[in-house]
Amino acid sequence: MRKIVIAMSTLCVMFLSAVKTQAQEWTPEQQVELFGYCEKPALMKQLKISEAIADRIGQIHHWARLTKIKIEANASDTFATAGEVEEEVVKKYKALSLSGNQVKALVERRKKSLSEPCEVITLVFNRNYDTITKPQLQLQFRNKFRRTLMDKLEVNGKQADMLIEAEVWKHKEALEIAKIPETDFERIRKTVGLYKELERKYGFIGITEQQKEGAKAIFKQAE
Repeated sequence: MRKIVIAMSTLCVMFLSAVKTQAQEWTPEQQVELFGYCEKPALMKQLKISEAIADRIGQIHHWARLTKIKIEANASDTFATAGEVEEEVVKKYKALSLSGNQVKALVERRKKSLSEPCEVITLVFNRNYDTITKPQLQLQFRNKFRRTLMDKLEVNGKQADMLIEAEVWKHKEALEIAKIPETDFERIRKTVGLYKELERKYGFIGITEQQKEGAKAIFKQAE
């Protein structure tokens, strides 16, 4: 029963972090930053567009946000409604020489969400590790995951230990970031920085992309 309660509490932490990040109203400038973290790489992958085109799309979205703010303040001389702004957004998409299917996909994405959260800004942390020292947690992970990592991923003992060290670091760092209020954008910046540093640590281990993803899947049990 205790294991079930712990698992449910962990899921709640993961769920609430994502939902609150999505619901939070950020400034237009912060929305530009979020676009770079989430929407930009997603668009590049889905639409197979260059980084330069993705940046132009981000600029269009920023323009739309600022224009809608002007409309709300009755300060826009050009547009009267948000619908008119969205029509202009589509025109600006087409001016980028995108295909009809690409424009259609962009419009659909805007209808679904203008600030969709993604993994890189979603902080996952486990309160159960807060009272455990780093050496103790490392020993727990070593006993639980070392053999599995070696057998399933075909890594050597040193590589398994380095993977465990990186994972323990991630959990402890996430707990520190979790102390930052969810209404503070710095929490998102720190979360992005955490995942970047984790990727850097993986780079020193000498494993393949497939082994790295396999390790992440194995460590999911600890979240």
